[in-house]
Amino acid sequence: MWLGFASVLGAVLFFGWAVSVNLLYLFGPLPSLERLENPRPAVPSILYSADGIELGRYYRENRSPVPLDSMAPVLIQALRATEDARFEDHSGIDLQALLGVLKGAAAGDRRGGGSTVTQQLAKNLFKTRGAVSTKGPLNKVPGLKTVVAKVKEWIVAVQLERTFTKPEILQLYLNTVDFSSNSFGVKVAARTFFGTTPDALQPQEAAMLVGMLKAPTAYSPRFQPKAALARRNVVLEQMGKYNFLKPAEVAELQATPLELRYQPDRHIDGPQAYYRTAVGQALEAWCTAHDHDLYADGLRFYTTIDTRYQALAEEAVREQLKQLQNRFDNYWRNQHSNPWADEKGHEIPGFIAEAMRRTPYYKALEKRFHGDTARIGEELRRPRPMTVFSLKGPKEMTLSPLDSLAYYKRFLRCGMMTMNPNTGQILAWVGGADFNFFKFDHVRQARRQPGSTFKPFVYLTAIDKGYSPCDRLRDQRITIKYEENGEPMEWQPNNVTRSYTGSNMTLRYAMGRSVNSVTAQLTEKVGWGEVAKYAHKTGITSPLLAVPSIGLGSGGDVSVYEMVNAYSTFANGGFRNEPQLISKVEDRNGNLIDAPQPRQKRVLRAETALLMQHMLLGTMQEPGGTSQSLWDYPQLWKKNNEIGGKTGTTSNYSDGWYMGVTQDLVTGTWVGGEDRSIHFRTSNTGEGGKTALPVFGRYMTKLYEAGLAERHPFKREYKGLNMPKLNCYTAAPRKPKVDTVATDALLEQLNNSETPPPPIENVTLPGGE
Repeated sequence: MWLGFASVLGAVLFFGWAVSVNLLYLFGPLPSLERLENPRPAVPSILYSADGIELGRYYRENRSPVPLDSMAPVLIQALRATEDARFEDHSGIDLQALLGVLKGAAAGDRRGGGSTVTQQLAKNLFKTRGAVSTKGPLNKVPGLKTVVAKVKEWIVAVQLERTFTKPEILQLYLNTVDFSSNSFGVKVAARTFFGTTPDALQPQEAAMLVGMLKAPTAYSPRFQPKAALARRNVVLEQMGKYNFLKPAEVAELQATPLELRYQPDRHIDGPQAYYRTAVGQALEAWCTAHDHDLYADGLRFYTTIDTRYQALAEEAVREQLKQLQNRFDNYWRNQHSNPWADEKGHEIPGFIAEAMRRTPYYKALEKRFHGDTARIGEELRRPRPMTVFSLKGPKEMTLSPLDSLAYYKRFLRCGMMTMNPNTGQILAWVGGADFNFFKFDHVRQARRQPGSTFKPFVYLTAIDKGYSPCDRLRDQRITIKYEENGEPMEWQPNNVTRSYTGSNMTLRYAMGRSVNSVTAQLTEKVGWGEVAKYAHKTGITSPLLAVPSIGLGSGGDVSVYEMVNAYSTFANGGFRNEPQLISKVEDRNGNLIDAPQPRQKRVLRAETALLMQHMLLGTMQEPGGTSQSLWDYPQLWKKNNEIGGKTGTTSNYSDGWYMGVTQDLVTGTWVGGEDRSIHFRTSNTGEGGKTALPVFGRYMTKLYEAGLAERHPFKREYKGLNMPKLNCYTAAPRKPKVDTVATDALLEQLNNSETPPPPIENVTLPGGE
């Protein structure tokens, strides 16, 4: 008998040793001593704005560790009374409880139990049962895998008891345990189920949370209230049994109902916004480069997005889209037509049906109905109630999928981004009217023809090659000859007005007025291939075609993100930025581990950048400049403030652009329909100066009024630089003889002489502006 006992004991000890050393790699590894001494439970990474506002969390297990002294004592009492009454007396394994379980199993009772808090901590902290990395071949053998896992828990529990004090074990346990509803740890659980903090838990609340530990889903008060109530009362009874509560208190607390304030967190918590996708990609890239887990390492990321700028940008977009949409709807209502139209304004037949065929929903219907077009058509025409977007807020409507698509196609879209040109930090990012209804991001995802906002790259090329803002070209009809695929071709650019003044105008004036004929001539002189090269040099990353009309925006589609970066090169003295979304990173303890510095590269001479600032100011300062609608925003012009910029419009008015530049901020705005076939029809309603520029004007006004931007002129530091003459006019300013002068006649008179333009307040533009 003694020999048999010794043999069993020896076998048990040998099995325990074999598991501990992972003999022949059969059992899977145990956590290393370093991991045991420094356990790192998965903690969410938190995203903050530049102004310190929490924007969201990234996690697999949502937990926020707190010290034991920040937990209500009644919580510890409930835990000990229910899960481990002899917690203070054992060293990780409760032999008395274990023998009780074995005795019960021999009698047919298979309820289990006997695990100490320390064993449960070992299982939760190091995934001794679930993680693939901890398993060996024997874990696949039915029956034996349970024994191996249990032995691992015992071994790790004993090691934890040797490494940590009892209070430290309780703290680790309560910060790692799963309470369901994606609540890991008592802090998140207290907030999720009761809207409170761990130190403020009442006895009945603590009892309910501890009761859930037996089976979090089965005893969830949100989904199984009856079972949760019964389990809570069992815990209260246990607390009375071990003298943590008096019998009268137990009876009183058991009579109280469940009082929940249930508010679970999402997997990626925080406001839904267009910038979150871009920020998320930046965070993933940073974590990959620095070997961190975004969803478990508890990092603190500070993004460059400033909630104050962001809120004002979203407000400006909403206000302008509301006005534009009314204008857009009224125009097409008067035309008795839908807004999807060809170049002549004729409605495109079958437009909605064709658009529907490109949607994932249509492809799902094809799969569901095995390509039966009749049944697909019935489903597409079947009305159903739905919540839809409106400019006044979400509303309920009954629409078929086809009607719903037509409804949404009528809405104008907008993309807007603001960057600090001196650092490359992105301050605001508005990808559309409402992220909940329009997921497509018109800052980075969308690429559209830039129209005349591409003209500055022509003038940039010319200036960097030795031209001066005061050099002159004549506004006249021209024919540009070139070859395409070996075939001779001709192109005759048209001015927007379809007329030519014959004026010998300065380059600054021509860009300020956005004169196509001069831009086309200059493009031919410097080479359209060179224009594409300079655009790429400053920050455009999309492919560009080296064609004669590249300066008018037909060389390729670009994004707002690219255009803002490229224009920032002008304001940053010729340095191109790498746009930045992360300003600093801290570890879970608040220690700084990275502070990405601006990444800049000089791509232009300082003289060239300063001259391009001067050129962009011309759209405000030259008579008839395309940015002069900004004079309608008086808050922009205090303290001798200067703003440069450029409007852009595509030929069918499907895209309206405005690029605005100050010394400290560069903002790009695009407005248009979801499809290029959805557009305005006239210059008075659809050009960039009427659609996109007002968004910029509203936004900058709000920034100045809020004290978030400074009004001041551009810095002019010419010392040591080889700068040409900037004043293109030799005579003193003269006042016109009459208050109202026809614009083109005045400009022809001015440009054929060497006299400067009259003060802007003495000129009335067409339309009474």
